[in-house]
Amino acid sequence: MSKLFTNVKELPPDPLFGLKARYNKDSRSDKVDLGIGAYRDNNGKPWILPAVRQAEQKLINSPEYNHEYLSISGFEPFYTGAAKVLLGDKSPAIEEGRVVSQQSLSGTGALHLAGLFLKKFYSAGPHTIYLSQPTWANHKQVFETLGLTVKTYPYWDNATKSLDLKGFLNTINQAESGSIFLLHACAHNPTGLDPNYEQWNQILAALEAKKHLIIFDSAYQGFASGDLEKDAYPIRKAINDSVVKSTPIIICQSFAKNVGMYGERVGAIHVVLPTKDDAFGRAIKSQLNLIIRCEISNPPAYGSKIVSTILNDKELYSQWRKDLVTMSSRIIKMRNALRAKLEKLGTPGTWNHITDQTGMFSFTGLTPEQVERLEKKHGVYLVSSGRASVAGLNDGNVDKVANAIDEVVRNSKSSKL
Repeated sequence: MSKLFTNVKELPPDPLFGLKARYNKDSRSDKVDLGIGAYRDNNGKPWILPAVRQAEQKLINSPEYNHEYLSISGFEPFYTGAAKVLLGDKSPAIEEGRVVSQQSLSGTGALHLAGLFLKKFYSAGPHTIYLSQPTWANHKQVFETLGLTVKTYPYWDNATKSLDLKGFLNTINQAESGSIFLLHACAHNPTGLDPNYEQWNQILAALEAKKHLIIFDSAYQGFASGDLEKDAYPIRKAINDSVVKSTPIIICQSFAKNVGMYGERVGAIHVVLPTKDDAFGRAIKSQLNLIIRCEISNPPAYGSKIVSTILNDKELYSQWRKDLVTMSSRIIKMRNALRAKLEKLGTPGTWNHITDQTGMFSFTGLTPEQVERLEKKHGVYLVSSGRASVAGLNDGNVDKVANAIDEVVRNSKSSKL
């Protein structure tokens, strides 16, 4: 059989799902999963948002409830409502008809759509996309698989555990005009480190000056701070305040985390035009439809109808906002608890970065060797980069995790963090 297909090589397991497989095989009763980015309650269990439970009941009891195909564009009440979550109810871009939206297979599907569309049609600059260093591991392979050239811009300064703004801006200024830059809208994955408002203003102004094309990856809106408006700052600054005027802006949106619809793959892609151009907007829509038709025929219905029910029902929308505060507040509480316990133990290094960061993840600063020791000796699982899913912490395991980190730091070749 191998003679019929050349160069088919077995690839190593995906690092994140390989980590989960090792965790599942671990028989230790006190093991801790800080790898997979999924919210857990204080008992370490998956949490269905109250807004989702109520929306499901309302949907199922509706006389219009069915499992019919959606249109190729997806469920219109969903993707129009999703655009308003990002840009606001009174967004000039929405009111002026400058937003082209399409339902996607969560954020990953939106990124794939964006990459394929740009590969085929973008001619204002090189087919080079800049990703933060570090970034979500799947970003690189999504765009490389599509044939785009992937480069990086400095982001995490390991020495100071802060944003390398100077390096970031230098890369923006030195990149060929019209290059593509992917930005994490909030709750940067994996570092948990976001620019402040003033830094965002500088970044956006620099991108506009070089006429670079921006892709926002918005996977955690409302999940980072608990406030949908606050977490949308860079997107709304770029679009609603017309900071970026030269090029369209692409937004890849996921509802996996902030509505807890992980397995339902609910997402959208939005192309926001700098000026109204109905003909161009229709052309973009038709090409996105063609991609969807060729790849999946039409988007899945159930999850999008659940999210749409929440977005378009005043009471459920209010409940969702409360749910976001519940999740974000618990994660902030766990950040504070872990830092306090490490400092009480006198663990070598500084740990303020844990509480300076935001969202689901923390870039702990642990080395791959320390992470390996955490897993083998203590049954505490996180990815080799040192990224920890803070949502996996709870009142019952945070002491264990702090003690385990203290042990591996003290017993590593270098304890400078």
